[in-house]
Amino acid sequence: MGVIRYVLRDGWRLVVRHWGMSALTVITAMAVFYLIGVSTLFVMNVRNIVDKLEDQLTIQAYMKPGVNLEDADKKVKTIDNVESTQLITQEKALERLRERLGSQAEAVSLLGENPLPASIEVRVNKASYAETVASALKKMDETDDVVYAGAVADKLAKLSGFVGLFSAVMLAIALLTSGVVLFNTIRISVYSREEEIDVMVMVGATPTYISMPFVIQGLLLGFFGSLLAALLIAATYFSAIARLKEMLPFFSFIESPALMLKMAFMLICSGATVSLISGLIAVEKFVKQAAEPL
Repeated sequence: MGVIRYVLRDGWRLVVRHWGMSALTVITAMAVFYLIGVSTLFVMNVRNIVDKLEDQLTIQAYMKPGVNLEDADKKVKTIDNVESTQLITQEKALERLRERLGSQAEAVSLLGENPLPASIEVRVNKASYAETVASALKKMDETDDVVYAGAVADKLAKLSGFVGLFSAVMLAIALLTSGVVLFNTIRISVYSREEEIDVMVMVGATPTYISMPFVIQGLLLGFFGSLLAALLIAATYFSAIARLKEMLPFFSFIESPALMLKMAFMLICSGATVSLISGLIAVEKFVKQAAEPL
């Protein structure tokens, strides 16, 4: 217990002794982990929007006159990457047209005989599969024409890939930046106690005993920085989402208090882990050099 008390007390003293550097490190860590949190939320919201748009992306396969819709539907379902299908009879197609026309639906009666073709509405697993499925539908003998938003499907597929790459790059840069800042702060603390460390080595102190206060210092700085970042995100996220909903009412954004708790936990764990690793790296080499015989 005495060793634990010493490590915790000395680690806190290192934070207080270099309070200016500690405050700067906490602020920098807060900014970095805030960036990580905001980037993560951005990626999650973009993926959520892309998933919603992909769910709404359909391929309309118009059937030739006289085709048995149920047989054609069974054939369509055998195509790879087809998630679901819906039969649209001529009557249902006409009903949809009336709904879209609204107050002008009476004009439909002027058409006389129903001119709308029957069709099969096809949903795919992912937007990137839309072109392949559409090509397979065009090759069917029962199909008269195939209509789908090909440009939209391609853009959704590219956006999904870009978001994944963007999130990975931003996470790597932010974690590296945070690690470097914490490393330099701990390194300065180590150099400021160089003579004290030499004395401790001469009286037989172990490398672990010498290193732990500095590791605790880094752990505290990383913890406070990530905690402040989590609090700042919680204070700004929902108001930002409210404004985005006003500007983009057709998009679906993630609004979940549970998500904020998970985000806070993730940031604090990330801050603690990065600071722990940075502290160990910053102290290890110096303590080994001090422990080498003259």
